[in-house]
Amino acid sequence: MAEDNALSTREEKQSPAKRDWTKGSIAGNLWSLSWPMTISSAVMMIGPTIDMVWIGKLGEASIAGVGVSAIVVMLINSLIMGLFTGLRAMVARFVGAKDEKTANVVAQQAFVVGVAFSIIVAGIGLFLAEPILKLLGVDDAVVAEGAAYMRIQLIGIFTMSFVMIAQNIMQASGDAQTPMRISIGMRIAHIVLCPFLIFGWLFFPRLGVSGAALTDVIVQACAGALALWIVFSGRTRLRPTLRNFTFNGNIIWRMVKIGIPASLSGIHFNIGNIVFIWFIAPFGTQAVAGHTLISRLDSFVIMPAMGLGSAAGILAAQNLGAGQPDRSAKTTWIAIGWFTAIMFVLSLVMWTWSEQVIRIFNTEPDLVDMASKFLKIQIVTYMLNGLMIVMMNVMNNVGDTLIAMFIDIGTMWGIRVPLAILLPRIANLGVYGVRWALVADTVSSAIIFIIYFKSGRWKRKKI
Repeated sequence: MAEDNALSTREEKQSPAKRDWTKGSIAGNLWSLSWPMTISSAVMMIGPTIDMVWIGKLGEASIAGVGVSAIVVMLINSLIMGLFTGLRAMVARFVGAKDEKTANVVAQQAFVVGVAFSIIVAGIGLFLAEPILKLLGVDDAVVAEGAAYMRIQLIGIFTMSFVMIAQNIMQASGDAQTPMRISIGMRIAHIVLCPFLIFGWLFFPRLGVSGAALTDVIVQACAGALALWIVFSGRTRLRPTLRNFTFNGNIIWRMVKIGIPASLSGIHFNIGNIVFIWFIAPFGTQAVAGHTLISRLDSFVIMPAMGLGSAAGILAAQNLGAGQPDRSAKTTWIAIGWFTAIMFVLSLVMWTWSEQVIRIFNTEPDLVDMASKFLKIQIVTYMLNGLMIVMMNVMNNVGDTLIAMFIDIGTMWGIRVPLAILLPRIANLGVYGVRWALVADTVSSAIIFIIYFKSGRWKRKKI
């Protein structure tokens, strides 16, 4: 009997899907959960880049149409990802408390939220795709291409919703490796299928930009079906069932109440990026190009922080559910320390070889000079991004989503925007003043996050 128990314990430790993440080595748990999430994030970022490689061969109208439509699609994606923050927070908390029955009820109700949201978004795509693009003032050719792309993406939001629900359930319950495998398979299928539908290779119809959007929907539908089968068949920690399903308004309200601030933060982040372009644009095309290059570079640089932040957030929530708030805090500080160490080394490399880094993307001397200076300014934020991103993820995953929203809105409109107006003129810094305004925003946000985190109020957050 003792041997059987020991064997069961060893198997549970070996299986991430069944592992108790509130026990054992904090650093080991953080590493085991964060590396699959980092890979998943990296793999999913490849998709839009691959699309643009193929769409670029269709002409300027196609590039512009997809580019403009992607802004709207990203806003919608930010909204739905924010809504499912409530799902992650509640599932992680209840799993940590060993209350898997309630965690399963939360998972059931997430499908109600997903379906309701998808119906609204599908209606927007069906009836408002062209009017939205026309409001942006783009040419008719761009409207035609962009509307075709946006319509399919938004009508097909059902498939993305189901993928996200299933993956969030798995990750929040402590299984990050299965979603990673699904993401890798989904991206490989996307890369293979996309050119066939865009250009009509072999027996496939030539669909142009519609082919790129349809590829997303098809691949997400397959991935969603697989992910849901894994969840409902009990091949991960939770095994929800729709048998005897009843609508639970209380659970849905609690989920949405947590998710709405996170959704607004995501939307505000995208709006903030658009507003920031307005301050860069008066300094010319070269300044916009340099800013764009640094923004693209940023998205790859902070990827480890996203994985560490997501893992730390889930572990913090599970530990709060288990009544171990100090363990939650320690997990957060370890994640911050790891990423800061990584960024210290990377920042030294970028400072030393800033021009060589920029030349990977463009070799025009004037652009290289400006963008390399942008990069050196940005290094200040790299040293603080880990702290911000990890703490923001922890706040969101424990259900304390309002604080991240308030900090984001407050520092952007109270620090970044005023300084972006004043520094180029009063301090005579030109376009570099706009970039320093972004640094000031990041530093201010980091200070506020530290003060709030050390206050410990997040440890007492009820969901």
